[in-house]
Amino acid sequence: MDDIVFARVLHVLGVVPWIGGVAMVTFVLLPNLARMQSAVEAMAFFSRFRQRFAAQARIYTLIVGLSGFYMVYALGVWQRFMQWQYWWMHTMVFIWLLFSVMLFVMEPRSRRQAAASVQKDVSSETFVRIQRKHLFLLLLSLITIAGAVAGSHGWLIAGS
Repeated sequence: MDDIVFARVLHVLGVVPWIGGVAMVTFVLLPNLARMQSAVEAMAFFSRFRQRFAAQARIYTLIVGLSGFYMVYALGVWQRFMQWQYWWMHTMVFIWLLFSVMLFVMEPRSRRQAAASVQKDVSSETFVRIQRKHLFLLLLSLITIAGAVAGSHGWLIAGS
């Protein structure tokens, strides 16, 4: 059972900087960028920041994905994906897939496109839109984390 404990520790240690980073970007970085005088300079800074954070987040999502799937396999709890009381397991996989696609497919593609053409249509509203997207992903992530913590400690929605 030590391997399960180790996998759970890795899982949590991956989630904390990953989702914590999303919170920091959402509540600290993006509002400050929206207030900068030059939206073009703000976008240039954000692009550099995003590139560095995305590199770290890729590692975190790999750790979270591998440890999560290992725990499901080692504990033999695949049937939980057929029970709605374990909704948080579904949302964990959904969020992991969503962020993985964003980090491994969309982010590198947008970086290549940005390098090919200088972004001139940048305004403070651009950061407001980006912040709304981050806020939605963060709220979904926090709800999932709350459900996972409660559910893994036995607080399940009643049902069959």
